[in-house]
Amino acid sequence: MKYHHEKIEAKWQQYWAENQTFAASNNSDKPKYFVLDMFPYPSGAGLHVGHPLGYIASDIVARYKRHQGFNVLHPQGYDSFGLPAEQYAIQTGQHPEKTTRENITRYREQLDKIGFSFDWSREVRTSNPDYYKHTQWIFIQLFESWYNKNTDKAENISTLIELFSSEGNAKVNAVCDENIASFTATEWNAFSSEQQQQILLQYRLTYLAETEVNWCPALGTVLANDEIVNGVSERGGHPVIRKKMTQWSMRISAYAERLLQGLETIDWSESIKESQRNWIGKSVGAAVTFKVKNHDEVIDVFTTRPDTIFGVTFMTLAPEHELVAKITTLEQKAAVDAYIEATAKRSERERMADVKTISGVFTGAYAEHPFTKEAIPVWIGDYVLAGYGTGAVMAVPCGDERDYAFANFFKGTNGMPTIKNIFNQDISEAAFNEKSGFEFVDSDFLNGLDYKSGTKKIIEELEKIGAGNAKVNYRLRDAVFSRQRYWGEPFPVYYVNGLPQMIDKKHLPIVLPEVEKYLPTEDGQPPLGNATTWAWDSVQCSVVSNQLIDDVTIFPLELNTMPGWAGSSWYWMRYMDAHNENEFASADALKYWENVDLYIGGSEHATGHLLYSRFWNKFLKDRGYAPTEEPFKKLINQGMILGMSAFVYRSEDSKILYSKGLIKDKNVHPIHVDLSCINDITNELDIEKFKAHPLYTDYANAEFVLEDGKYIVGREVEKMSKSKYNVVNPDDICEEYGADTLRLYEMFLGPLEQAKPWNTAGITGVSGFLKKLWRLYFDDNGSVIKDEEPTAEMYKSLHKTIKKVTEDIENFSFNTSVSQFMICVNELQQLKCNHRAILEPLAIIVSPYAPHIAEELWSGLGHEGSISTVAFPKFEEKYLVESEKEYPVSFNGKMRFTIKLPLDLTAAQIEEIVMADERTQNQLQGRTPNKVIIVPGKIINLVG
Repeated sequence: MKYHHEKIEAKWQQYWAENQTFAASNNSDKPKYFVLDMFPYPSGAGLHVGHPLGYIASDIVARYKRHQGFNVLHPQGYDSFGLPAEQYAIQTGQHPEKTTRENITRYREQLDKIGFSFDWSREVRTSNPDYYKHTQWIFIQLFESWYNKNTDKAENISTLIELFSSEGNAKVNAVCDENIASFTATEWNAFSSEQQQQILLQYRLTYLAETEVNWCPALGTVLANDEIVNGVSERGGHPVIRKKMTQWSMRISAYAERLLQGLETIDWSESIKESQRNWIGKSVGAAVTFKVKNHDEVIDVFTTRPDTIFGVTFMTLAPEHELVAKITTLEQKAAVDAYIEATAKRSERERMADVKTISGVFTGAYAEHPFTKEAIPVWIGDYVLAGYGTGAVMAVPCGDERDYAFANFFKGTNGMPTIKNIFNQDISEAAFNEKSGFEFVDSDFLNGLDYKSGTKKIIEELEKIGAGNAKVNYRLRDAVFSRQRYWGEPFPVYYVNGLPQMIDKKHLPIVLPEVEKYLPTEDGQPPLGNATTWAWDSVQCSVVSNQLIDDVTIFPLELNTMPGWAGSSWYWMRYMDAHNENEFASADALKYWENVDLYIGGSEHATGHLLYSRFWNKFLKDRGYAPTEEPFKKLINQGMILGMSAFVYRSEDSKILYSKGLIKDKNVHPIHVDLSCINDITNELDIEKFKAHPLYTDYANAEFVLEDGKYIVGREVEKMSKSKYNVVNPDDICEEYGADTLRLYEMFLGPLEQAKPWNTAGITGVSGFLKKLWRLYFDDNGSVIKDEEPTAEMYKSLHKTIKKVTEDIENFSFNTSVSQFMICVNELQQLKCNHRAILEPLAIIVSPYAPHIAEELWSGLGHEGSISTVAFPKFEEKYLVESEKEYPVSFNGKMRFTIKLPLDLTAAQIEEIVMADERTQNQLQGRTPNKVIIVPGKIINLVG
């Protein structure tokens, strides 16, 4: 009876599907365990062998937990809105829904072949209306909420309206827009409905505002900072500029401190936590106001070093700061305008990262020092960002390296005074940026003070003259929530006199309309501007033709769509109750599952998805919809599986291709080779296949210079990518070696969190191991299982493995488990073990890693049903306790033979047995040893 992986795997995959083996229950007496993979986007390229790495790890844990008696929720679905599908639609004219559906079908086929224990009955797709109606509902809840600093949570907007109606806004302690005008209760009650709505927009957790955004003209949409790499769009590499647009935004900044503190309560890697801490960017300092000379304007700054205020030499505004246009003089206008235009082409991330380039322009305007009344020149510079702090910096070159470099770069030019030094330290070569080891000089009432006492004193004095106060600042900015594209969640919003109105929950979802073109309209509106039926009838409560818009009862709908992170910011909760039509999840389901126990996915989402998810979860907790503060208890970031690229080497000036060993001292150009053209084990190029490949038709007549009659390609480890032709399809591995081999091999490659190269040549060893495992249970004639009592050595081998595998899964060290399986099978083979008492538990502990073969072995042992919920074997220490010791017996330090003795013998008893042994007598030849050295459990040595 041979091991036919293809038949076994197809059989059990069908069994699992038909029997809903892995369906979780929302009503169970078992303890719950929720294990989740990061939401995949179904790209047209399908999966390569790097993609399943995290899925295999999570599946091992899910299966192990079922064996341990947990009710395991291990769902899967698709983050199916996104720019790639829309770009493909623009290029081909195919509806994004069609290509997305086809891609999902392909993904599902590939995932099923690998044998994951997903609960497919709970599958979700963010692009399905029955899913995104709940995303629309959450958006409405955010719109209907404000953040009360007194209670430190989000509350219904009705509580704010009550305060306005009874007290006005003077005492309201809220997260809101800056510089909101004060009003009394009487004034509020006298405002028109439109005036009240305008004011409430300044407090709502999602709001409309004119915002500086990353605009990509080629893609026709706004991009998030994490969608931009090196100043261009991650998708397509298109230029990105800064532009002001009216956008929906989310007040994530309201949660800055809670997002920071929550990191202390979750089991995430320190590197991810640190990324989030840096992104949130908490700073303690002071807000300071500088008047602008000859203007009614003021410049507000936030500084962590208010104690250095007497060292302010100049001020710098972000080029996009709203004051720039108001205060720039006529003489400086041309230079300022040119600088602003140039800066708009650089992303914020690029500007933050570029610490070497120094650039700026003097505006011609001056600010007034709040204490000395001296004139301070106002510059603009792209190292200051409009969205960080106030978009303005009080520059103290004597105490800050960047200000020091800026002042020295523009030294002697119009608008750049000599650097003021306020420290009793030398700054001739560099700024002094320490917070100790100095006293203030030339600093008026701060002279002689140090950092701590100076900071306290300056804040007191700023408050006295009304020019500043102590403040905590965060780098975290409100998240732009609008996208100018088609393939995304429609907003449940229509406009009355330009003011947003929410559509009632009972009329959701507002379904994405059909359009002829997926590009922005000719007059620059988003793609939904192409829709002809995209207006809201407020009487009939339905979407109707645009031609019926009368701004009386029928109004225009929002033309933007939500960003890619909308649907993925709450999806784990939908899995808890995926078929609930009325709510995103019932209170009972949410209470039972609470949150995700184990989340596995890439570290690239540290400041995108992972931060937004925490924000939405905290908001839903505030409003009574989510049971926990944090969504994901434990997070593991899997490493990347790298591709082993192959290269041929073309001479620079001709079509001669040199084999790898012949390129030394030659001027050659490496060319990526599709892996289908090489022998992955010998690295030999199949020249005829290479010539016939459509990618390499230019080399059909090339000259190949061989070594020993072969063309050997070069190999290099790189990111697995279609563009490098080094992608390995998991389908091919499953077909040739089996899914269980793929699963074991991916775990065997190395620690889960580390990057590791794929090498198909190594997979044969894992394949051979499974065949060895099979032969413990079956020979050519069928089962070889015995019901005899196993030997102590057999038990020892089994329990070593139970102990190791249990510890490894608990510690997520899956690679060393595979090694232990191999050791165990080799030992049992040598012991000729076919014993049921050993092989039954062995099948169970192998099951999380190689589930198909484990199911077949379990069935072959005579059991009905699936192995998936059979209790995991428990490690018993007694089987590893040694009762005997094989002693080396030495004569004058040279070992001559070994003897196995019980470990509980005394030294005298050991000596008596050894001296009586025939082999000892042969060595001594009648002599009596001078000394017998015995250390029980270690050595026996006869001397003389």
